[in-house]
Amino acid sequence: MALIQKCRMQSNDNLYAVLASRFPVNDSPAFIDAGAEVSYAMLDRLVAQYAGALKALGVGVGDRVTAQIEKSVAGVALYLAALRIGAVFNPLNTAYTAAELTYFLSDAKPSVLVVEPDKAHAIQQAASDHSVLSVETLDAHGGGSMAERASAATPFDGIEQRGQSDLAAILYTSGTTGKSKGAMLTHGNLASNMVALHQAWAFQPGDVLLHALPIYHVHGLFVALGTALYNRSAIIWLPKFDAAQVIGLLPKATVMMGVPTFYTRLLEQPAFDAALVKHMRLFVAGSAPLLAETHARFFERTGHHILERYGMTETGMITSNPYDGARLAGTVGYPLPDVHVRIADAEGQECAVGEPGVIEVKGPNVFTGYWRMPEKTREEFRADGYFITGDIGVREPDGRISIVGRAKDLIITGGFNVYPKEIETEIDAMPGVIESAVVGVPHSDFGEGVIAVVAAKDGAPAEAEIIDALKGKLARFKLPKRVLFVADLPRNAMGKVQKAELRTQYAKLLA
Repeated sequence: MALIQKCRMQSNDNLYAVLASRFPVNDSPAFIDAGAEVSYAMLDRLVAQYAGALKALGVGVGDRVTAQIEKSVAGVALYLAALRIGAVFNPLNTAYTAAELTYFLSDAKPSVLVVEPDKAHAIQQAASDHSVLSVETLDAHGGGSMAERASAATPFDGIEQRGQSDLAAILYTSGTTGKSKGAMLTHGNLASNMVALHQAWAFQPGDVLLHALPIYHVHGLFVALGTALYNRSAIIWLPKFDAAQVIGLLPKATVMMGVPTFYTRLLEQPAFDAALVKHMRLFVAGSAPLLAETHARFFERTGHHILERYGMTETGMITSNPYDGARLAGTVGYPLPDVHVRIADAEGQECAVGEPGVIEVKGPNVFTGYWRMPEKTREEFRADGYFITGDIGVREPDGRISIVGRAKDLIITGGFNVYPKEIETEIDAMPGVIESAVVGVPHSDFGEGVIAVVAAKDGAPAEAEIIDALKGKLARFKLPKRVLFVADLPRNAMGKVQKAELRTQYAKLLA
């Protein structure tokens, strides 16, 4: 039976109904957080309270709930509560500035905005301007006005009826024009991918997940958290990645998911060795390319081959190296069950085996389009329904996929997506700047590091001044690590800036 059909066996396709139907009825732990435990029964009750609070605030089916909050169990309850009442959850990176947050409010038009307590006052006017019903707060410890409302609310014990095609979440991904796009993910998209990963990675009773990822991202929220909850796993819940803390907790876990940076930092720790992880069943890497060198060093140190997979905001996970079988460095494995992948030329025609082309994907995991951007949605889909990822890949004779480049200018640094145009627009507006080009170059810790190459005239700001000016406008992960000045940017015969040449020229700058 196809995985998507298994999801449809639920009488209610609401993702929370799919999850709650598998929650254990005893006191099995869901979260182990700083020594305290939250059982699955306690989690379900907490979700019901948050659901009651959202309904009391006027949130209805299809309304958006936007959250820019630090990681906490209460934040998970807020997300699951939004699903439970049929609302649409919209998580935002905590690094986004107030100016960036204002754009998301104007686009998503949420009924409720939940932010950290110290941000509430600054965003209140913008929220009012965009008809947000209420601005609430949650802090890293699960406290704040939203928690108080949940504690006092009449719990909502039902689960709103939702179908496979009903919207569950909107996740923003940067656009090449600098305007962020809201990827619309349905209950069916999320459930199908969760079930596929549960099978592909051989989750089993007793698995314990070490979770150190953020939860405003597909990797942490849907891949790691969703799969663990579906498996009824205990989750060791860390607010962020800290190598020393992770080493201390790994003996209690069986599965860990992370970005490549996690693994490079673990390898820097002398205590990280084969004895420490002999009980571990699986290490998974994603959100950024895993260097072959890291893959090899990890195996030499631990005897474990990291399992690398490939996905994106719009699709969830697309391919995975096999759980049973060779996990080859530099490849992202095979398409997941029910996911169809082709390597295509500019017209969408399938390329020959071994020939590079754009990765296109079709399946129950693929999003329905970009929020309020029908024209952009049409541009990104083929007439036969395949989504054009923009990544360049090669298919091996056995069906294995390798990613060899990106058709778009996307930079992935530390697992976060950065599109150069957004940064270039800000730099180009500065006095004395003629033009800038932002590229990603190899970085030993983050995979890629952002640098800006600037053609400037007299009176242009210095490197430190440019970076300082960007700090109030862009999230920290988008900031250039270096700004370099040149007389002219390299161009081709058509006048287009040759970013490939810049990437080559500065390839060793941050290595």
